[in-house]
Amino acid sequence: MLYRDDRYGNKLSQLGYGCMRFTKKGMNIDLAKAEKEVLHAVDLGVNYFDTAYSYGGSEVALGKIVEKNGIRDKINIATKLPQYLVKTSGAIDGFFNEELSRLRTDHIDYYLMHMLTDVAAYSKLKKLGIEEWIAGKKASQQIRNIGFSFHGNTDMFLEILDAYDWDFCQIQYNYLDEDTQGGRAGLMAAAATGIPVIVMEPLRGGKLVDMMPADAKGLITKEGRGRTAAELAFRWLYDQPQVTCVLSGMNSLEMIDENCRVASESESGCLEASERELVASVRQAINGSVKVPCTGCGYCMPCPQGVDIPTVFNCYNHMFTENKGSGRAEYMQMMAFRKDMQGADKCISCGACVKRCPQSIEIPAELPKADRALRPWFMKITTGVMRLFRFW
Repeated sequence: MLYRDDRYGNKLSQLGYGCMRFTKKGMNIDLAKAEKEVLHAVDLGVNYFDTAYSYGGSEVALGKIVEKNGIRDKINIATKLPQYLVKTSGAIDGFFNEELSRLRTDHIDYYLMHMLTDVAAYSKLKKLGIEEWIAGKKASQQIRNIGFSFHGNTDMFLEILDAYDWDFCQIQYNYLDEDTQGGRAGLMAAAATGIPVIVMEPLRGGKLVDMMPADAKGLITKEGRGRTAAELAFRWLYDQPQVTCVLSGMNSLEMIDENCRVASESESGCLEASERELVASVRQAINGSVKVPCTGCGYCMPCPQGVDIPTVFNCYNHMFTENKGSGRAEYMQMMAFRKDMQGADKCISCGACVKRCPQSIEIPAELPKADRALRPWFMKITTGVMRLFRFW
């Protein structure tokens, strides 16, 4: 296993274990299977384990495995405050103490504000005294590093990055999301501040492996020199020195063996010119399925009506490059977890965005199509119910 430094010089394995996808047996996690897999990963050098309050049973399972096998000092545990559920300052301590109990530990190595989508979510936490709370927990060593995980556009990422002196951050990043989500611009900005970047969704939840268009798979088979689609995606990430740790939701010994092998062979600068060309060709083949040629550059923003145009088109395209469910789920997340609904239905066809779009996309004409596809009647009901909980 190869390692990269965090902000304070601690060694983190290039490959991190995402515990959200522990195998279920019925409604519960298959603890015996998860234990074998976690211990195998530790034996192969993995020392970063990522879970969260909302990952049904994941914290409890990891806590039991770690305590039973006496491996707490061998690993770093990362978990997350469900900030979208926090309504009072007292709730912050309540969630944190519950997580310590679930994980059977007296400290969290890497603690994140979970799923920040815009700076308003952090502002809410700030009003509840989160910065004073963090200072206290770090002073007591109950939290060793503080960070945030992010789902949103690059501009919002940069605002959150500047809102606090973070120790690390976590972003969705892969060769399809190079210009969306936090993107390369966010990766470089975080690295410039000296903080490590943890990467989630390196395979887009398996979409860069199992659900690629046939022509994209064919390119890898023909030109990949025996590399798998997953290996190509991981090597693309490890090639970048700004990437500290790449999470993978591993749930088989074979997957752990393969991912650890790649992580032990792939240093910064490992990608060859032919592999870069292959990634570009595969990306082009996948993007050939998109509905709107939006690159996520953000030149169309800000919209006078508050529509998050790049995110809308990103979700719309996901319906056709991945599947309908993934695009709709991402769109629902945007609509339900933001205080100001920034969906396509708010467009009034003023045309301000069209003048600024370098791709010359007829945005006002495309937004209603996207909204109709992304919000069938049942999704409108689900989103409305979720907004009643006022997650922001």
